[in-house]
Amino acid sequence: MAWLILFIAGLFEVAWAIGLKYSEGFTKLWPSIFTIVSIIISMGLLAFSLKSLPVGTAYAVWTGIGAVGTAILGIILFGESKELIRIFFILLIVAGIVGLRIFSGNSNA
Repeated sequence: MAWLILFIAGLFEVAWAIGLKYSEGFTKLWPSIFTIVSIIISMGLLAFSLKSLPVGTAYAVWTGIGAVGTAILGIILFGESKELIRIFFILLIVAGIVGLRIFSGNSNA
């Protein structure tokens, strides 16, 4: 269950990162509110998952999910680079997340 909560926390990290772009430096009200709420949810879920997951592993997975999701949405929403080498490195982050999940030593949480 902790891994599912951590995954959802990572999705909210993606949400607040993208929200930052849309808030334009917190100058737009609704995107700013969305961003702040997403930050609170993301951090809260991360904190909850840390009750049973190792902090180093959980934090690395959380930031990895955020980085991959934000990079993919940057490509889709903002026309950021789709170069093959960039995609390759995004996939390396995914491989790291999967590796940490498999070899965390706390896979029953």
